Amino acid sequence: MTTATYTPLPVYDDHSKHSPQHKSRKNPLFKRVFVLALVMVSLVLGFRQVTRTNTLRWIVGGGKCHHTGPNFGGGLQSHYTLNSGDKIPSVALGVWKAKPGEVGQAVKTALEAGYRHIDGAWIYRNEAEVGKALKESDVRREDIWLTSKLWNSFHAPEDVEPILDDSLAKLGTDYLDLYLIHWPLALKKDGTPYDKQLTEDPYPTWQKLEEMVAKGKVRNIGVSNFNIRKIQNLTANPLKIQPVINQVEINYWFPQPELVEWSKKSGILLEAYSPLGSDGRVSDSLNVPEIKEIANELGMTPAQVIISWHVQRGTIVLPKSVTPSRIVENIHLSKLPDAAFERLEKAATSHPPQRGLNPSKGWGLDFDIFE
Repeated sequence: MTTATYTPLPVYDDHSKHSPQHKSRKNPLFKRVFVLALVMVSLVLGFRQVTRTNTLRWIVGGGKCHHTGPNFGGGLQSHYTLNSGDKIPSVALGVWKAKPGEVGQAVKTALEAGYRHIDGAWIYRNEAEVGKALKESDVRREDIWLTSKLWNSFHAPEDVEPILDDSLAKLGTDYLDLYLIHWPLALKKDGTPYDKQLTEDPYPTWQKLEEMVAKGKVRNIGVSNFNIRKIQNLTANPLKIQPVINQVEINYWFPQPELVEWSKKSGILLEAYSPLGSDGRVSDSLNVPEIKEIANELGMTPAQVIISWHVQRGTIVLPKSVTPSRIVENIHLSKLPDAAFERLEKAATSHPPQRGLNPSKGWGLDFDIFE
């Protein structure tokens, strides 16, 4: 049941000559009009602000949410079915760049708010704090979708299981729901340039991931930051297990429509990181005129409009925040009307694409990792 949002009325002493009660006793017509106005205000605000209601209740209630899952309205998908048959929640809390001392509380807040999907990685250096928060949560481990990623330095087959075990130990679990190859780059452990052969053909690494699935340490495997050519290069091998996920940057500034369409046909689901814009672009995203107009029309926040658009495009969304009110806001979503969705899609795909993250030069590579 949705609770209508309303504006609190002034509180009067019942005997005050200014009180509605006093006026209604003297004028029955006033009472009827007053009650009717209250009902109409509540209905209008309840309709326009359905996505805000639970957020406000969470904040006012001191951080207590009583629902057990995402509060999506209008038929927006709360889960996707992977090519493995497993169901994955369509919105996750991303913990990239979440600072020590903040990430644990962010995870607890997210789980209380209804998130059931936490996206992390070994290289984020916060898995121990995430694991502690998971242990202290009342949510059962089997009800949480937990993702981690294999870092570039551990692509050699003999290194995969030890670093996976390290992540499992820090997270306090004996399995991951999803394990991704973080980047299509195999670094050498001795600090010399990258392993060209293993970078160009990650099949040996993938075979080891398949072995981790067979051992029960991982339930699903996938990739991250792979383009279409690199995925096709991997899947040209005789894989026992197909990739279920490709996690990439997708946002208003870099919508990747071709990859979105190709992924739907290939059966490899996309996950969108930096969905509100990469570093320094979030404010720009929230102030895009079309996004602000749609938010105003639907009684949503700009962030809710953007995240709903991502899900409606058929992608999993990984918004990152450590601010309680924003964490809650980011999971209270609603399906956009077709006209609004198409307006936002057209705006996002009509400007030159602007990738926000490309570490190729910073890593000293002699090639562009996205080409």
